[in-house]
Amino acid sequence: MQKNFRKNLIYVLLGLFLIMAFYSLFFQPLPAGKEVSVSEIARQVEKGEVEKIILDPQDNKITAQLKNGEKEYSFKEPSSKLSDYGITSEKVAIEVKKAQNEEIWVALISAFLPVLLVIAFFWFMMRQAQSGANQAFMFGRSNPRIFNPLKNKVTFKDVGGCYEAKEELKEIVEFLKEPQKFRNLGAEIPKGVLLIGPPGTGKTYIAKAVAGEANVPFFSISGSEFVEMFVGVGASRVRDLFNLAKKNAPCIVFIDELDAVGRYRGAGLGGSHDEREQTLNQILVEMDGFEPNTGVIVLAATNRPDVLDPALLRPGRFDRRVVLDLPDIKEREEILRIHLKNKPLEKNIDIKKLAQLTPGFSGADLRNLVNEAAILAARRGKNKISMIELQDAIEKVLLGPERKSKVFTDKEREITAWHEAGHALVAQLLPNCDPVHKISIISRGLAAGYTWKMPQEDLRFFTKSKFIDEITAILAGRVAEEIKFKDISTGAENDLRQATKMVQAMVREYGMSEELGPRTFGERDELIFLGKELGEHHKDYSEQIAYKIDQEVDKIIKNCYRKAKELLLKNKNKLDKIAKILLEKETIEGEDLETLFKDIKKIQEKK
Repeated sequence: MQKNFRKNLIYVLLGLFLIMAFYSLFFQPLPAGKEVSVSEIARQVEKGEVEKIILDPQDNKITAQLKNGEKEYSFKEPSSKLSDYGITSEKVAIEVKKAQNEEIWVALISAFLPVLLVIAFFWFMMRQAQSGANQAFMFGRSNPRIFNPLKNKVTFKDVGGCYEAKEELKEIVEFLKEPQKFRNLGAEIPKGVLLIGPPGTGKTYIAKAVAGEANVPFFSISGSEFVEMFVGVGASRVRDLFNLAKKNAPCIVFIDELDAVGRYRGAGLGGSHDEREQTLNQILVEMDGFEPNTGVIVLAATNRPDVLDPALLRPGRFDRRVVLDLPDIKEREEILRIHLKNKPLEKNIDIKKLAQLTPGFSGADLRNLVNEAAILAARRGKNKISMIELQDAIEKVLLGPERKSKVFTDKEREITAWHEAGHALVAQLLPNCDPVHKISIISRGLAAGYTWKMPQEDLRFFTKSKFIDEITAILAGRVAEEIKFKDISTGAENDLRQATKMVQAMVREYGMSEELGPRTFGERDELIFLGKELGEHHKDYSEQIAYKIDQEVDKIIKNCYRKAKELLLKNKNKLDKIAKILLEKETIEGEDLETLFKDIKKIQEKK
């Protein structure tokens, strides 16, 4: 019906178009004005009443344009001449009109243009109506992002670190490359693989690498894209996605942020009829409904595996779990080499040192670090990236940009100098603290100054003595202010907060209290459907134990504070020296720092 209506409308518009064109070409109306004889026009020329004579050879028409604005015309035989009536170019301006065949295109355009505009308007309205209808029917489509493995191919060589994860995923690649080898042994292709890890560890990137290694299509979609406010849309999109995958098998379907749609059922505000839960049910059905050995593998990524519905994790669905943790020093070095590979670099780049300076950085953080260094080099007018830009980029990522324009009073600069000198000196004196790499009183981010320590190795476990030494170094800034100025400032607020959290973790979570013994205290309140833990602990202990916890936290902090004070008073000359150099140079690093701490190391060795 819609097709017939469109066809009839086109016929009607075409008929109107032809009628208007025919009328414009062959039935032109006579010009405004009265018809007179040629001799009358000649008489008016003699009197000087005519401004211009217009000749139309095709219609044998003479038009006199009078000075008063009126027009008079006359038809004459072709053999007649104006000169016979005494009308010459000396007396009046004579214009010969071009033949109509020379103006045919002008006539056509003027005749057809309105009709074309009307046709264009109707066509546009019909397209809009058709588009609206299509959108209504396309609402349940999944529209995943499709990556062709032959274009911008990513392989395991492009993924730095993640050695165990790559070994686990190589099996998936073999399944996709040579499925017959496994079918001959009666093995079934795994249906789902869950990638677990903190944000930025490369879950999406390694999924692309699997598709690149196997040379199969890669369909990517986010878990949040399934869920809409309209009931049934999410389930419809899941069905469409899996139907599309089956048509393109063998292939990989990648669902990012699976926890957005795969949380525990029954924990949401909408109960069992929640749209999100219907979407999850459809995912479970589709993964169960796969025919054996279809060649479709589902990869999913999440950083909250604890909130996923158990049905997703049972055998036959996401029964394989691959963990991608933050890279260690060796993996960071490899990742940095990959990101620096195509960048113009100076010869003095020490990638091992950069890896040492970036503990806790994820792959995404390292990529951002290299990009920030390139931006800094371009801003400074350099054509190559040097070690200076890379170190400055690390500080910018960790602490924020420099705020040299921030104006501090002389008193504030003195407080900051002694505060940072206290941190650095105690950290260098204590055996379990990381070595100091840089001290500065230049403001960065929200910090008025900073002491940057460089760990020698990545630690997975913290000992009690490590905790005690780190807390002592954190409190040393406040102690240095008290020793020098006999007063304290608000500059140590973040240090006190950090130290308190560390001590509370020692007592409550790690069982490092001699008084309370090896046990934990409190359970974190958690709402699964919110996807995060609340800050408060649920008390599973008595008020008497709570009092003992407070006493133990207070005792450890006071002991660390006292220890920092003893160390700084014994080395007060060194403290003053470091602070004065900071006031003069603002930053101490490299050889200057090694020279400054040379005596301290000797004292420590004697002890």
